[in-house]
Amino acid sequence: MKISPIPLAVRTTCAYCGVGCGVQATPQADGSIGVKGDPAHPANNGKLCVKGSALGETLGLEGRLLHPQVREDGAMRRASWDEALERVARGFSDIIAEHGPGSVALYVSGQLLTEDYYVANKLMKGYIGTANIDTNSRLCMSSSVAGHKRAFGADIVPGCYEDFDLADMVVLTGSNAAWCHPVLFQRIARLKERRPEVMVVVIDPRRTATCELADLHLPVKPGTDVWLFNGLLSFLAREGAMDAPYIDGRTTGLAEALAVANADCADPMEVVRICRVEPAKLLAFYRAFAATAKVVTAYSQGVNQSSAGTDKVNSIINCHLATGRIGRPGMGPFSLTGQPNAMGGREVGGMANMLAAHMDLDKPEHRDLVQGFWNSPRIADKPGLKAVDLFHAIEAGKVKAVWIIGTNPMVSLPDANQVQRALEKCELVVASEIMASTDTTAFADVLLPALGWGEKDGTVTNSERCISRQRAFLPAPGEARADWKILCQVAQRMGFDGFEFGAPHEIFDEHARLSSWRNGADEGGVKRAFKLEGLAGLGAHDYDTLDPVQWPVLRGPGGAAVGTARIDCGGKFVATAPRGPVHAASAEYPLALNTGRVRDQWHTMTRTGKAPRLAGHVPESFVDLHPHDALLYGVREGELARVSSAWGSMVARVQLGGGITRGSVFVPIHWNGQTASDARVGALVSPAVDPVSGEPEFKHTPVMVEHFGVSWHGFLLTRRELALDGVAHWTRIQGSGFARYELAGRTTIAARGAWARSLLGVGEGEDWLEYEDRADGVYRAVHLVDDRIEQCVFVSARPDLPSRAWLAGLFDLETIGREERAGLLAGRSLGKTVDAGPTVCACFGVGRNTLYETIRFRKLTEVSEVTACLKAGGNCGSCVPEIKSLLVEARMAEDMLEE
Repeated sequence: MKISPIPLAVRTTCAYCGVGCGVQATPQADGSIGVKGDPAHPANNGKLCVKGSALGETLGLEGRLLHPQVREDGAMRRASWDEALERVARGFSDIIAEHGPGSVALYVSGQLLTEDYYVANKLMKGYIGTANIDTNSRLCMSSSVAGHKRAFGADIVPGCYEDFDLADMVVLTGSNAAWCHPVLFQRIARLKERRPEVMVVVIDPRRTATCELADLHLPVKPGTDVWLFNGLLSFLAREGAMDAPYIDGRTTGLAEALAVANADCADPMEVVRICRVEPAKLLAFYRAFAATAKVVTAYSQGVNQSSAGTDKVNSIINCHLATGRIGRPGMGPFSLTGQPNAMGGREVGGMANMLAAHMDLDKPEHRDLVQGFWNSPRIADKPGLKAVDLFHAIEAGKVKAVWIIGTNPMVSLPDANQVQRALEKCELVVASEIMASTDTTAFADVLLPALGWGEKDGTVTNSERCISRQRAFLPAPGEARADWKILCQVAQRMGFDGFEFGAPHEIFDEHARLSSWRNGADEGGVKRAFKLEGLAGLGAHDYDTLDPVQWPVLRGPGGAAVGTARIDCGGKFVATAPRGPVHAASAEYPLALNTGRVRDQWHTMTRTGKAPRLAGHVPESFVDLHPHDALLYGVREGELARVSSAWGSMVARVQLGGGITRGSVFVPIHWNGQTASDARVGALVSPAVDPVSGEPEFKHTPVMVEHFGVSWHGFLLTRRELALDGVAHWTRIQGSGFARYELAGRTTIAARGAWARSLLGVGEGEDWLEYEDRADGVYRAVHLVDDRIEQCVFVSARPDLPSRAWLAGLFDLETIGREERAGLLAGRSLGKTVDAGPTVCACFGVGRNTLYETIRFRKLTEVSEVTACLKAGGNCGSCVPEIKSLLVEARMAEDMLEE
């Protein structure tokens, strides 16, 4: 008997946030890829969030860019690699020859592997001779980088994930970790279960899912973080809670920082007034921080994405320096990174103001060291253009060629309409991408097909400085190539030596050797914390089998690589004078826009948007605001509203989530031109940036919200790709074997049957069922092919339309019977099908209605009981906060019945 071999799992890393979870990817018999957490990886110990668990559903080649393309006579056509690479190399070379090195730029991504980043940085700064290479990490983590460098002299995260297990107090500020870093959040939740006395504080203007775990929630006024932490520093000094020996022996600058803090924040009641928090809650936070030795303060985009982001970071670090809570178990400031390799990019100098191996562009000795190691013909001698400035320079004609790699600035950058103007004017736009059609690729002159997650081979570094291998488990599709290889081939065509790498391990070895080259205080050396001495000289086998390790990595006995969990680097206090956002609310724009992520989507949805189970939790973009503001501005929950700023506008569904204060609105960042007609929130966002870090102010843009009137609402489900040019508003949601579109129109449909057939592309004589109630404004139609549902469309004058979940289930049926046909025309199931409601637990596909009815019927009171009945909450835990809310809601309903 022939025994089939057991498929071997490939150990790799997750493609999403900076937690850096280990993943096991295993080929299945049906050709799919099974994905589960790697129990041997220290970042997650086998756990995965729902996005990570669904990675196997995102690997299809639908929409992939598989061949090089070049623009000719205004249209894109397929080209050979030789032609495309020559077009890029010649274009860059000619522009440099005429206008100088500063006339070209690269804009790259935290989705790149460290090896890709290294080659890109080497090409631009060491060979072309300009620092015009920036990254989308500028949009999320650059304030942390700047704060670290001011405080520690280098970009150092001093702690590690184990500190969350050992802490007695965890402060989460500007971080909805429950949705944005779920695996790490569940680690904190397990800590809270083991030791209920551990205090969890959440500082956030919104009441997010993260607050469900909090002992104390401080809903500070947006933009007032520096006042809050300056007040804490002043309180620590006044209460005698500072660590004098540590301050004297390991720090500088306390007097200046404390003087600034005392100037505005010495009186807690003044902090209360400015931050708009309750006095008792503020004092509870201050007293707990002062009395608790083991405190971890974790912060993310709510701190970083601000015109005062760097000062916010330093105001937090100041409080840890003052108490000596750095580099020791269970304590420290902790930056939660947004992207899987944002830190790896920083290691190789991936931003416009950095050099490789944590060296600085503005220091001649650092430039000499890097140039000498590379033996490069030149070295950039001044910082390049940061992201926002870069695209302004492109529009102004100062930068004439830009190569965009692995990112979608038309969606993700602030003032996104300005980005469009820039790309329209740019002489040469090159894009290395995995997707053929994005908002950005529409403006490319050359498209280069890159490898995607699952096909890439290299390393990434997560938020705790842990370097992990990303290993390929899929072949390269079509003609796609690795980013590092594409960059090397362009460099060689430009006539540059030093790019003869044959494999990723050769690049990593050069990176590791540079990190330790002249890394010391000896003559000609530059001492720096970043060091990979123990990883230098790795051959292909040792590189392939490399286990996760935290830098600095030294060489131990027998030559083994020895990582470092914590770094006690001491530091410098930085005086942080508080200041408000650049653009204040006005009569024209009276509300403050805050942007961010939702639980089950990622960045601009080019990956997560492919997974049907990730679409059920939040299927459409929305604008969340306080009920009083909704009443004031004439918008209703469930209807559409236009959100406008001085820079642009968008349309989204109104939501009154109950977690936002008056005067503020929240809109998610993910929707783009492929998934919605008009939902790019980047078009609204102010281009104001932090003067130190260059990070944009995504958390505070003055806006107006107004009713977006429509004459009809509708939705359709289809197995075909459709053009919806004549529809005023639409959103595309990926289903299982079909696409769902939510629709709305502003003009009356005269002949609905003809309109529906035209919209769906259905000819005369095809199997077509329809129902119309003209008096009530209702129309329903179904297109069948061989008795199988192909498409359906439902239209109403009101937004209350039939259950999408029930209809989606019909697309699984091979044959639509008489009962289903009647139900389709009636607009409801005629059987016993129950509407599960919006997805709450995406891991197991459990809807809100199912959860609520089960909780009430079985009289459940604990999340564990819900998990035992429905599995919900039993995997990644991302849905646990919502399950807790449903338990409270059901309990309140029972109490009302008893009364």
